[in-house]
Amino acid sequence: MRDAAFIARADLSFMLRQRETLLWVFLMPLLFFYFIGTVTGGFGSGSGERPDPLALQTAAQQGPILDEIIRRLEQQHYRVDRPVARAELDTYRRRLSIPVFTEESVRSRTPVTVTFELKDGGLGADFDQLRVSRAVYTVVADLAVLQASDQPVTAEAFKALASAPRPLTLTVTSAGHRRDPPSGFSQAVPGTMVMFTMLILLTSGAILLVVERQAGLLRRLASTPITPGSIVLGKWISRMALGLVQLAFAMIVGRLVFGVDWGSSLPMVILVLLTWAAFTASLALLLANVARTMAQMAGIGVLTSMVLAALGGCWWPIEITPKWMQSLSLALPTGWTMDAMHKLVNFGYDWTAALPHVGVLAVATVICGWGGAKIFRYQ
Repeated sequence: MRDAAFIARADLSFMLRQRETLLWVFLMPLLFFYFIGTVTGGFGSGSGERPDPLALQTAAQQGPILDEIIRRLEQQHYRVDRPVARAELDTYRRRLSIPVFTEESVRSRTPVTVTFELKDGGLGADFDQLRVSRAVYTVVADLAVLQASDQPVTAEAFKALASAPRPLTLTVTSAGHRRDPPSGFSQAVPGTMVMFTMLILLTSGAILLVVERQAGLLRRLASTPITPGSIVLGKWISRMALGLVQLAFAMIVGRLVFGVDWGSSLPMVILVLLTWAAFTASLALLLANVARTMAQMAGIGVLTSMVLAALGGCWWPIEITPKWMQSLSLALPTGWTMDAMHKLVNFGYDWTAALPHVGVLAVATVICGWGGAKIFRYQ
């Protein structure tokens, strides 16, 4: 163990001194956190902390009906803006046009056409349509009640209707664990962590071993009293340690900067990521003994990482994909890890729900590690 620890310290120290490693371990994940988290925030449209901007076009300046529609839109998590200039209007993705809507038009039953436009479909377009329709239709329903009871259309009348007892109420409770797909940073931070750990270890970590073999450094180690087992173990420990450094940094930044809540089962989350780092270290060791050149290892590492990340749910919530793709993800190591992370972090499962995932990753770690040690070569 002393020889293995010496090799692990030397390798880890060398890798952390490389500018390329520092870039991809500490800087690039942050950029991906922000970019992917911002883009995928649309998966949960209306559920974020900031209201969604909506441009309102209307000839009416004010009035109880218009005020009530605006209030209902704000209840649906919109920030209602009334831009004047056409150039300013074009910057909005959501635009709502309402003609003059007065008590006289209600009394005379004059048809009024409300138009909602989306600049592009995008993610959550149907949800936008639902929220706007709900805001408008509930106002129309209240107007029908006021007209039937021959009451004036005033702000006080709307308030009275809102406070009136309901003869029929609907109570909604969860029938089980939350199942709506995570969005924004809740998806981007864990997904990017899993992807970048594999990417770093299958490129920088594995390529270093190929370089050492080509440069004859491993042959020099063969002439020392250090056993092959100690060399392999030291190489494995150093790469696992590099993965843990990246994961720990990403978890801290994810919590402090991007507000990710790691859930109530934090020890199990750490154990899942620990086994993920161990698996990727074993896979890196195995592939580094298969590849013959740096170019081969770089190609294998990047291609393997990108394909497994895409199919395993690192780029988007796997829950939004077809059933066959969700089933496929559970046959991949990235899918095992992301499924465990979603259950623990986003869906509120107990820590025992991730035990099968940890077990499978541990078995895969042993298999890949044994394979890497079996075919380990000095030249």
